[in-house]
Formats: sequence, C-alpha cells, structure tokens
Amino acid sequence: MAYDFQILTQKSEMLLLAPLLQQLNSMVTPQYLDAMLDDMIAHGYRMATVKMGVEYIGVSGIWVTTKLYSGKYLEMDNVVVAASHRSKGIGHLLTDFVTAIARQEGCAMLMLDAYLDNQKAHNFYESQGFVKRGYHFLKSL
Repeated sequence: MAYDFQILTQKSEMLLLAPLLQQLNSMVTPQYLDAMLDDMIAHGYRMATVKMGVEYIGVSGIWVTTKLYSGKYLEMDNVVVAASHRSKGIGHLLTDFVTAIARQEGCAMLMLDAYLDNQKAHNFYESQGFVKRGYHFLKSL
C-alpha cells in the first residue's frame, strides 16, 4: 500500500482534517478549528499527515520551540490515526515521519501530551521510545 506523507501549512488544507481530529477530540469541529488556526499558524503550527489515495488517515500537529530543560524540541499535538486504519502501522509511520522532521530542524527531542485515560496511546508512545516524565497541568481562566 502506498502512503503519501505531507506537511500542511495552509489553513484551507488543515480545515479538511477536522473530521479526523474529531476522532480524538469531539470539540474540534470545523468551526472551532477555523477559529483556532490563525493564531496557531502564526506561532509555527503545521500538520504532518499520512494520506492513502485521497483520504487522510493520520495527522499530527507539529510545533518547534525551545524550553530550558529540553533545548529545542518538536511537539506532536493532536495525534490521530483514523479508526479504520488503527493497528496497521500508520502511527509508527507517522511517528517516523515526524522524527525525521525534528532531526532536520535540529531538535534535541520530541514531546507530546496524551490523555490520562488513553492507556492504548501510552503503550504505543512507549513502544516508540517516548518516556513518561510528568503531568501536564491545566488551570481554566
């Protein structure tokens, strides 16, 4: 099976991914995504995608930034493989694609957040070499 890997940088392209992103987070409607993307793109947000034919079957938002404890890093954000394509190696291919981008951009590491109750994702990320280092705390304002 042939897969096409792309980096999306245009809002119009990214909006097409709303249905796939909703498989992870139901609040990411096309309208919500449209409202968020201008600010995100202004801060370097892009989407790494896997396509099979004309269908997007995998996506990870990506940002590159720097923190004192890590140095330059690439953050994977809202990583989703289409439900109909899970457990077929797509997540591994997407992670490899994003890892190559991080290396090309001189990053020292990859980071990501995963929901606490998503043990299947935790197991997958650990199989890809990620290590749990702490909690991501939130405070609504």
